[in-house]
Amino acid sequence: MHESVGVAPESQRSIWASIKPYLEKESLAAFFLGISSGFPYAMIGATLTTRLAQDNIDKATVTAFTLAFLVYNFKIFWAWIPDGVRLPIIGRLGQRVSWMVVTGLLVAASVINLALADPTDIAWMATSAVLVGAAGATFDVVIDAYRIETLKPYQLGVGSGMSQYGWRIGAAGSGALALVIAARSGWSVAYLACAALVLPAMLTALILGEPPRRKIEIARKGVGEVWRSIAGPFIEFFKRHGAWLVLLFILVHKIGDTLANLTFRLLFDDLGFTNDEIAIYDVGVGFWAYLIGVFIGGVIYARLGLKRSVLIALVLMCISNLSFAMLAAAGHSNWGMAGAIGFENIASGYGGVVVVAYFSALCDLRFTAAQYALISAAASIVGRFLTGTTAGGLIETMGYVNFYLLTTVAAVPGIVLFWWMMRAGLVDAAMGTAGEVEPD
Repeated sequence: MHESVGVAPESQRSIWASIKPYLEKESLAAFFLGISSGFPYAMIGATLTTRLAQDNIDKATVTAFTLAFLVYNFKIFWAWIPDGVRLPIIGRLGQRVSWMVVTGLLVAASVINLALADPTDIAWMATSAVLVGAAGATFDVVIDAYRIETLKPYQLGVGSGMSQYGWRIGAAGSGALALVIAARSGWSVAYLACAALVLPAMLTALILGEPPRRKIEIARKGVGEVWRSIAGPFIEFFKRHGAWLVLLFILVHKIGDTLANLTFRLLFDDLGFTNDEIAIYDVGVGFWAYLIGVFIGGVIYARLGLKRSVLIALVLMCISNLSFAMLAAAGHSNWGMAGAIGFENIASGYGGVVVVAYFSALCDLRFTAAQYALISAAASIVGRFLTGTTAGGLIETMGYVNFYLLTTVAAVPGIVLFWWMMRAGLVDAAMGTAGEVEPD
């Protein structure tokens, strides 16, 4: 029998015991992995939105660029490759380590290419953004697998928190760095400087080596074995009791949050905020608020357990969208921007820890890369698609206030569904081996 991840044992519920795991090497590794995972997202997200807006590209085209994020959702189709394909020569470093090095180099090359692209050439700019997305998505597959297989089950909450700390530093740090450098030396130099952020994950893997919890499913050489490596992760997942409802929750829980988050920079630009104000309030205040939320998430996860922590996170992320409706109504206000960004980032930081811990616990350790790719891709595909195809038009038609009210309503179905899954016992029934603790 296995014991699923839940509330920590009584001996581990003190505040100090909740903090101590942050200092363990596995959690520190998750932090450095998160830094490299976060920065490609910023390069084709808020940073690219600001770059295009400042080049007077129209809103519909700018929001259409968020479709580049859909490449992250398509990673499920090649996520089996880092699980089952051994690289020649460099493969001697180990399966996870060798893929970490190769995908890190691909991300750096794609960001350099985006740095040199001309924003007025929309077709090439879009292609360059998609290339960053494809390289970043593959990098994420390897990073997520390495993190999950390195962390012990009791470290999933704290490790997810440290990963989110790192992700935020990578995303916000690269975003702030790009804004500051762009204001002085131009966007091309800004992007070139940010390409170096692939190094933390690459060096972490090279120093720590292969993750100890990795399980090799099969030596894949023939056609049948290759097919098993592709289909096996999905077959295993959907055999679990309640798997389809879990997938439905994953698909819908973040629609409102994604719609809102990917349009913030448009709101700030229309309200007349300068680059320096965005750097201070959006990036600066948001950065520290997010770190506070991440810390709270790690502690609450350890004290309340997975299910209650996730439900609280869903409610907080829903409410946070209201703060941007209030900012839109208030107009240009530095205090208003700081308040909205602060609350949203505390909610997102807290939610990032506990929701990522839940998604990590859903993985089978034989198929970590492929299954987490499926879960993480499904978590944002609907919101990203709606943002890329409708957000700009909705803002033009409804205005920002009504748009952010709509995103708040869109978050409600995920809350209701997870509450029902808790009551029906489906959260525990669908848990994977990554979330199970072997008995002593």
